[in-house]
Amino acid sequence: MLRIHDTRAGQVVPVQFGRLVRIYTCGPAVHRRAHLGDLRTHVLSDLVRRILERRRARVLACRNITDVGHLNDSEGDHEDAFRADATALNLRPPEHTPRASENVEPMIELVAKLVERGHAYTAPDGSVFFDVSTFPAYGELSGDRPEEPRPADWALWEPGDGELSWDSPWGRGVPGRHVACSALSLRFLGPAVDLHLGGIERCFPHDEAERAQSDAATGHEVVRHWVHGERLLFDGRAGSDVVLLSDVTAAGLDPLAVRMAFLEHHYRRRLDLTWDTLRAADRTLRRWRSRVAEWAESPSAPMAAGHVERVESALGDDLDTPAALRVLGELERDGSVPPGAKLEAFLHVDQVLGLDLPIDIGKAPTLPAGGQTWA
Repeated sequence: MLRIHDTRAGQVVPVQFGRLVRIYTCGPAVHRRAHLGDLRTHVLSDLVRRILERRRARVLACRNITDVGHLNDSEGDHEDAFRADATALNLRPPEHTPRASENVEPMIELVAKLVERGHAYTAPDGSVFFDVSTFPAYGELSGDRPEEPRPADWALWEPGDGELSWDSPWGRGVPGRHVACSALSLRFLGPAVDLHLGGIERCFPHDEAERAQSDAATGHEVVRHWVHGERLLFDGRAGSDVVLLSDVTAAGLDPLAVRMAFLEHHYRRRLDLTWDTLRAADRTLRRWRSRVAEWAESPSAPMAAGHVERVESALGDDLDTPAALRVLGELERDGSVPPGAKLEAFLHVDQVLGLDLPIDIGKAPTLPAGGQTWA
């Protein structure tokens, strides 16, 4: 059983799944480097995938690449950098990583369907707008309060004639900012998505608009569960002031110390990272790898099943990674458990945590600075 917080329901709910689970995650925009705040969302998505696979589900994941509507001549394409960051953080690659620029036709088809069904209208300049008044459920996802003014209709298609523009029934232009995720999830995952993941900052207006577009086009609720991770700050700063993963490695820290730091905090709690936090996570990571290497030299023993069950129970209860890590800390210190049993437990759990804990097995111990070997 997996229980997770559903943003629309406003509470933790059980996730019922069959052999195949379809997951959509809002991917990176390539007009800038992904910072640690962006990467926290993708570690969350990867964790959910690993937990589901541990429960013998087959995951079909889609993570788009946003390369439409944000670029200009002064901005670069950072897709390769994002892929390198994803690899460094042990993110399992999704089955589908469609670029928005290569899938504009499905977006045009989606906009045309919304016009045909009366959910969108055209403007004299060739723009097409979603008519929010035709979707009464708008606001349910983000908790839009009745006393607050309702947001204006948003653009589904905008006129334009730049290098990244396309012909459409409404003239040459570009898709609106929220259209790609609806069109790509429907194309690559179909009209039933089990889990939609993203950062809480995307809940409104992006995810709210995406839900309206997808549901209005299909006539039914497309996403079963909306899951959002909280914001990340760095030394109290947000957004573009959050550091990059390359800054972390340049400081001599293992990139997976970032993953460890994320896991040490619940995904639904705002996280204010500091360099001290990252250094502490790096020390824990290196210590556990050293312990695992030491335990690997001991006689084999059955896995410490009781501790593993507690870890898996915590992970299944709204991804309570801090509780799971505390159990591992208890196991590390428990002198009554044979080293071989600790080894098997840490190796088993690391398949979900993704921290590369066995990486030092078989390696020669690292000497402290100024150390020497003797012939």
